[in-house]
Amino acid sequence: MRALILSFLLLILGADARLSAQENSGVQGQLPRDTIQVVDTLVTAVNQGDFSSVEFATVTKDSVIFDLKDDPLASKMDSLWLSELSNNTLYEELYTTITDLDYEPVEYEELPTELLKERLKAIDAKTPFNVEYNPQLESVIKYYLKNRRRSMGKLMARSNYYFPMFEEALNRHEIPLELKYLAIVESALDPTAKSRVGATGLWQFMFTTGKIYGLDVSSYVDERSDPLMATEAACKYLKSLYNSFEDWDLALAAYNSGPGNVSKAIRRSGGYTNYWNIRNNLPRETAGYLPSFLATMYLFEYAEEHGFKPTLPSTPYIATDTIKVKQLITLEQVSRYTNVPVEQLQFLNPSYFLGIIPVVKDENYVLRLPVQAVGPFVANEDAIYGLATQEIAQREKPLPQFVAQDAKIRYRVRSGDYLGKIAKKYGVRVSQIRRWNNLRGDNLRVGQRLTIYPRNPGRSRASSTTTTQTNSQGAKVYTVKQGDSLWSIAQKFPGVSVENIKSWNDISGTALKPGMKLKVSKG
Repeated sequence: MRALILSFLLLILGADARLSAQENSGVQGQLPRDTIQVVDTLVTAVNQGDFSSVEFATVTKDSVIFDLKDDPLASKMDSLWLSELSNNTLYEELYTTITDLDYEPVEYEELPTELLKERLKAIDAKTPFNVEYNPQLESVIKYYLKNRRRSMGKLMARSNYYFPMFEEALNRHEIPLELKYLAIVESALDPTAKSRVGATGLWQFMFTTGKIYGLDVSSYVDERSDPLMATEAACKYLKSLYNSFEDWDLALAAYNSGPGNVSKAIRRSGGYTNYWNIRNNLPRETAGYLPSFLATMYLFEYAEEHGFKPTLPSTPYIATDTIKVKQLITLEQVSRYTNVPVEQLQFLNPSYFLGIIPVVKDENYVLRLPVQAVGPFVANEDAIYGLATQEIAQREKPLPQFVAQDAKIRYRVRSGDYLGKIAKKYGVRVSQIRRWNNLRGDNLRVGQRLTIYPRNPGRSRASSTTTTQTNSQGAKVYTVKQGDSLWSIAQKFPGVSVENIKSWNDISGTALKPGMKLKVSKG
């Protein structure tokens, strides 16, 4: 066992791993003392099945945690753009635009009407959608050109990740690739978007429709927010609608308001079947739906001509891969063990709305990771699961069992409450409370009822004792405990972020050790 572990370490360190047990014993004397200690610790841990004494942060570049140093400013910028990618304010902006379109003429000198007609004709020639010029479509396109410059940059950044995924599925189902733009109209490419009536995800499935197309919702997972599963379901639904109406414009209208509303609009119009001829008989939102889709298609097809560029770096879809999880694990634990920021994990795994990946019989729940983190995770998965199991077991209150009755509570807003305070009390994030309760902003009213899925049911963090001391500079100092992470520590102190803690303590990694002293105020 000792020889095997030593060979593994030498392989990672770049040495010749093809060493026999005899050669291993001969090379030991040439290795640093701390490497020999690591081997001893790993051998003991494997033999006893106890990994509590293993400090993976000091092993090698391919270990569970490798404390890589990073530039603080670059790290902060990464954190900001990851937060921006998952921000749902863009969805609100686009949703409001569709419902409030007035189709009044819009002046935009950079796009003369004749040039627009020429470009729309070029688009029409390569798509099965009816992309014909009319003054109302011109109004929407020019309105978007004037008012969506900032949002277009963000949408293009998100599209770099999602569009390859969409195109693969659309091509496989033999339906137009241009339908990838539909997800922009539906959700602004936000997999956690939720409409006022409860439609959820990139493709905005209602609960019942999602069930019909195989998208389940449980205490831990909302498959409507799973990009791959929801895209597959959307393709099937769109193809079914097209088979009914034999027209893609009408299929899109039916996707938005339901086939029944489109059939009624056809009857009320006197039997017309062209979208523009029945539009006045459709619900208001659906009346603006196809114009918004076509305008979005135009903006993306001619983005370069209008100077649109992604305003944020994006994660290429091809640079990610999935791992089937073998036991319950949290995104926070994965972040700590792989050094992938928890915000990036949330972006890549949006269907786990509690930040927990469960293991359920007959379900294939997977973890999506940046490709460079997949190898280290797989190579160390036994150790990772061992550490995760120990951490869960050591908590005063374990994670709730799947479909547990007490996994959800109803909280009544009191005077002086705000989202950050409530989130801290129950050990959750503000974004989660917004999502669970379909909140558009931060405003609360006294007496309002909120659904909360507390991290530790039956015991809030506010009721636990957070011990701090004050140093000679007047800064509060917190002692790291087993199971702590930078994110969980930041949640204990209102107004304190992970970046604050890193800056105040001059650290750039995420690896922590029990007993470590951290400043949690500026001083």
